[in-house]
Amino acid sequence: MMTTFKQWIDRNLKGDPIIWGIVIILGIISILVVYSATGSLAYKYTGGNTEKYLLDHSMMVAMGFIVMWVAHKIPYKYYGLIGKFLLGISIPLLLFTYAFGSTVNEANRWLTIPGINKAFQPSDIAKLALIATLASLLAKKQKNIGDFKKAFLPMILVIGLITMLIGLANMSTALLLFATCLLLMFIGRVPAKFIMAVILVGAVFLSASVFLGQRGGTFFSRIEKFASSEEIPFQAEQSFIAISTGGITGKGPGKSEQRNTLPHPYSDFIYAIIIEEYGLIGGATVLFLYLALLYRGMRIVATSTKPFGGLLSAGLSFALVLQAMVNMAVAVGLGPITGLPLPLLSMGGTSLVFTGFSVGIILSVSRGDHADAIESAGEENKSRKIFQTA
Repeated sequence: MMTTFKQWIDRNLKGDPIIWGIVIILGIISILVVYSATGSLAYKYTGGNTEKYLLDHSMMVAMGFIVMWVAHKIPYKYYGLIGKFLLGISIPLLLFTYAFGSTVNEANRWLTIPGINKAFQPSDIAKLALIATLASLLAKKQKNIGDFKKAFLPMILVIGLITMLIGLANMSTALLLFATCLLLMFIGRVPAKFIMAVILVGAVFLSASVFLGQRGGTFFSRIEKFASSEEIPFQAEQSFIAISTGGITGKGPGKSEQRNTLPHPYSDFIYAIIIEEYGLIGGATVLFLYLALLYRGMRIVATSTKPFGGLLSAGLSFALVLQAMVNMAVAVGLGPITGLPLPLLSMGGTSLVFTGFSVGIILSVSRGDHADAIESAGEENKSRKIFQTA
């Protein structure tokens, strides 16, 4: 039985097995914590039917895994073309959302898919598309990476445009995406003077987003409150209470008390609920899993046989884990409130699907390089046999 199960896994789950394990563990943790954190929400909106949120979230986690599995089956070399296609449609989507999208927290970030009544953020598409496109441009321009007009100008234009459009309604996502682009350019051997130019141009585009966008006032207000020692935002205060009462081992699964007063305990502040119920041990375990995911994703840069694969894996891994680190930092009071969910853990609809897509691409890169290595080894052995026969 075990042999058959192992054979099924080897046949169907290709790529880095450690990444598979990390994502599966985070998925299980997500279902457990979201079920606990949505207790008061269920009593408020569904008459105490706590199973509704459990089933809905479990279905979205399963959908994320399905998308991840499908994405990891596609050879990663095609994601450069897919990224450019998604980039092309994300620009009009971002503009349309800014003008006519659903308003949440005074910002138009969401579009509702007709028929299934599910909302998604076009910024999720744009983020993935920009990382894939930038990785493709960097890989193709390695021979003339120092040429400003041929190599650098297309990159800075696409980075500036996409981050500015995202920043009009979601500045925190735009800043994290911009940081990811800088990392990719550093790994892609872009000269330091060009990277500095990107920082200056990016500062101009992002500043324009702050002053022209819908969340400029909130952006400055949150920074001021974080810098001030006199006023602690209500969300942060309730998060600190949850963390401080969790102790080393926590109160136990389903025994959170702050879920009843903490805003968004199932999404933005789910890390506080994890520490309250599972203690510092649970919080440290989640942190370790994200760091391990970053390590495995960045490790592909050193082992990848093609520049595009390594850059693509590095960009997606860094973007995912950077968002996780910012979310956890906000929960423990190390950063201003951002409203970013915790990837792979927070309750969310389409965000889980897009995260699964990103992880699937990372697995596709590791799977593709593994296949290249096997193919190269086979050709080497074949050549050795021919040589010995001769």
